[in-house]
Amino acid sequence: MPHARPFLWRHRRVLLRLGAWSLMESAQTFLVGICLARALDQGFLVGQPTVGLAWLAVAAVSILLAGPVLRGVFGQLSGLVEPLRDGLVRRAVREALRRAVADPARAAGAERAAVSRLTQQTEIARDSFAGLVLTVRSFLFTAVGALVGMLTLAPELLLVVVPPMLLGLLLFLLTLAPMAAAQRRFLDADEVFTNRAGGLRGQLRDLVACGATGTAADRTGGLIDEAAASTRSLARWTAVRTLALGTAGQLPVILLLAATPWLRDQGVTTGALMGALAYLVQSLLPALQAMMTAVGAAGSRLVVVLDRFVSAEADGTDAGGPRETESGGQGGFASPVPGPAPAVWCRGLRVSYGAGTRPLVEDFGLSVGAGERIAVVGPSGIGKSTLAHVLSGLHTPDEGSVRLAGKPIAGRSPRELARMRVLLPQEGYVFAGSVRENLAQLEPGAGDDRLSRAVAALRLGPLVDRLGGLGADVDPGALSAGERQALCLGRAYVSPAPLLILDESTCHLDPAAEAHAENVLANRPGTTLVVIAHRLSSALRADRILVLDGTGTAFGTHESLLRDSPLYRDLTGHWNASG
Repeated sequence: MPHARPFLWRHRRVLLRLGAWSLMESAQTFLVGICLARALDQGFLVGQPTVGLAWLAVAAVSILLAGPVLRGVFGQLSGLVEPLRDGLVRRAVREALRRAVADPARAAGAERAAVSRLTQQTEIARDSFAGLVLTVRSFLFTAVGALVGMLTLAPELLLVVVPPMLLGLLLFLLTLAPMAAAQRRFLDADEVFTNRAGGLRGQLRDLVACGATGTAADRTGGLIDEAAASTRSLARWTAVRTLALGTAGQLPVILLLAATPWLRDQGVTTGALMGALAYLVQSLLPALQAMMTAVGAAGSRLVVVLDRFVSAEADGTDAGGPRETESGGQGGFASPVPGPAPAVWCRGLRVSYGAGTRPLVEDFGLSVGAGERIAVVGPSGIGKSTLAHVLSGLHTPDEGSVRLAGKPIAGRSPRELARMRVLLPQEGYVFAGSVRENLAQLEPGAGDDRLSRAVAALRLGPLVDRLGGLGADVDPGALSAGERQALCLGRAYVSPAPLLILDESTCHLDPAAEAHAENVLANRPGTTLVVIAHRLSSALRADRILVLDGTGTAFGTHESLLRDSPLYRDLTGHWNASG
């Protein structure tokens, strides 16, 4: 709060403008319940349908006004969110420079910490702060409109609705501090374990040679125990928070229905009861639940991230848990020696469809290790195929660079690119030639033994036999979309390229055939596989998953993204519901 108050005071004019737009939201909420009550009491229930329809028309007009109101709210939101992000970026750069000058020996560590804060942590703070402002503002002004509306309809309604809401809010507020502490403990434990596991990955040979595997296992086991304990603590407080959500979000409706006979005895009309129910179900309780969820999730993350920025600048330590040092430090092992070049590496990518258009990705970076299997997911039209084209050299980015196996792809000929990567699009291209020529298109010198291995590995035997064998001519028009995709997968298997990019190139196969094809290609010796996924199963099979969300991205495992990426949770729910 000592840091928040000056920030909010500097941007008080933005807050005032945001409040002015939000007052219109209060008026819209107020009108919906009042109009519904008047439509019943003065119209339909007394035989005046014209009057009832007129009141409903007023309610409909007020609902249509919500669009311009939200536009005005979002227009003011950037005036709060972007200065916060800019301030955090300046703080991170200033602190990294200070530490690098004060201790040149730790300059590399300061740079890594600064990069983490400049990228992931600043974006977490930015998104979390924006979500908090939107949801808290919406609840406050919606509550004003709804409560004033119920007071106007019948003051007795407040006696039934307000107490359970206050009880749930109080219980929720009591969980904030311990929930934030549990979230901080969980993030610290997760980061320390991830750093340790990543460091040990490149040191396994040295550990075995030195007979230090037992020590490494013991120290890593302690980190696992701490991570498990932090997860249990977080789960317990989540259960308490769920109880608070149920109390504040469901109990008012139940009590209103149960108290209907008493309210009728007090002279509350049917229209007033329906108006109060509309206030609760359509406006107040959804806003309350959204606010509590956002404060509980985004609020905890925001507190933890901002605390790290402040703590790092205050004491000069890296915010992010214990640090591994070259002399032993946290783990007692040297920092891993840089290994082979990543199979895919890009930095600072900006990609758009033309000058003046909104970029599909901006300041995008990615590093994929040799032999990894990566899935790329995101909403339709978000730029997944365009990113695949950029990584394969078919589309030149506006800014940034791409390297495959350490070699830049800019300026290379199609023949050189074909030896570096294979991109299979959604529509499989099969030309009028023999089966042999189609399979060997990317490796014309491949012999029949190599082609037969590809046919056997991908279970293409029945298709090849039906066509008449490797020497038979292919009529592309006589093949189904799935059969064309199957032949293209065989072509990719025969190719010498170490990087295979599948841009929904298995969408016409059934799930079992798709899983088999992806596994076979991923297990091909020396292969790195990038899959533009159209099914959840492809993402679950991947080592890591890249989530595209406009200009933002998230990259991690299925479990970490379910925890940290709202878009990935939504996509997973959509896949589960449709599958």
